[in-house]
Amino acid sequence: MHKNTSVSAGSGITAEKTVFPVLFALSFSHMMNDTLQSLIPSIYPLVKESFKLSFAQVGLITLTFQLTASLLQPLVGLYTDKYPKPYSLAIGMGFTLIGLVVLSMAPDFGMVLFSVGLIGMGSSVFHPEASRIAHMASGGRHGMAQSLFQVGGNAGSSMGPLLAAMIIVPFGQFSVIWFSLAALLAIIVLSRVGQWYKNNLHRAPARKKKTYDHALGHRLSRTQVIWSIVVLLFLIFSKYIYMTSLTSYYTFYLMDKFDVSVQASQVYLFVFLFAIAAGTFFGGPLGDRFGRKYVIWFSILGIAPFTLILPYVNLFWTGTLTVLIGLILSSAFSAILVYAQELIPGKVGMVSGLFFGFAFGIAGIGSAILGDIADATSIEYVFKMCSFLPLLGLLTVFLPSEKRKRAEM
Repeated sequence: MHKNTSVSAGSGITAEKTVFPVLFALSFSHMMNDTLQSLIPSIYPLVKESFKLSFAQVGLITLTFQLTASLLQPLVGLYTDKYPKPYSLAIGMGFTLIGLVVLSMAPDFGMVLFSVGLIGMGSSVFHPEASRIAHMASGGRHGMAQSLFQVGGNAGSSMGPLLAAMIIVPFGQFSVIWFSLAALLAIIVLSRVGQWYKNNLHRAPARKKKTYDHALGHRLSRTQVIWSIVVLLFLIFSKYIYMTSLTSYYTFYLMDKFDVSVQASQVYLFVFLFAIAAGTFFGGPLGDRFGRKYVIWFSILGIAPFTLILPYVNLFWTGTLTVLIGLILSSAFSAILVYAQELIPGKVGMVSGLFFGFAFGIAGIGSAILGDIADATSIEYVFKMCSFLPLLGLLTVFLPSEKRKRAEM
């Protein structure tokens, strides 16, 4: 991984090109990271049976993971905006490695919570820093870079349930330890990325104030920026509460309503998560081309008709609709994140940490609350209740237009 820059004559301004080897390395590492994370919900049926857990306790596992994965992210991003730490990604993956080993040998519910907490800590370091490096390596194509980074993570999330069905379900909890090899591989790749990062700190957004002259946030008042961030966080709330209803409880929903086996339910979960991975890449490039507000409109509000009828259809249409929901909804996050980065220029790490952290945190809290509701009512009731969440996509109307910024550029 080498520098790929040119200097404008007499300007002293460095014009960087997109560094695809770094972006692919980050996407691959994101795939490894999220594959390992997705093992957690994938083994819920196994640990629920082994430790005789309630749905509320299953939700508490998600809450523990998501809180440790979320609370530190904005702080990590804010700190590394000021003090870059090139090898922090590899160190963070080390926490994930330790968490996997502990999870494979956890003798009780308490140790399961401890192990997923360690995996969450690794994630809290990985996401804001990796997103920041993707921004550095983008060569100005921020939406494309963020989508390429995200597609790796979503591909990894889709692989976890399938690998769990093939390895963990038939061979038991201890087989989780084999996935530590993936963490080791990611540590090696991230060490190389850290070396590129160290040699290219001149690309760091905080050191390039002149590039922010046309940023969306510079033509808005402070109140407008704050309001826009609040709207974006509500959209993240809508997306991730609905998403966690599927990622945490889709397998239970299929087993309860359609009497499918554990392994068959994992395959359905894999298909849903693979649809998310397949649709992820388009959000960023389409946002670069047509405007991120339009992508946000389509990706969140656009799934509402499908989510509203999902609880009332048969198994075939359940699988079909979840694929459509995954394909459309997956484009939202990259568009939202880059839009937010343009609202607060120069704070890429902090903004990335805030939005990744909020997404993880709200998903964890939502999973715990939905687990309590499922215990008190039913899984089917949870799916009916969550089907209205995408209607919050109507809030996109309050986001400022990007047209003037694009005309100036």
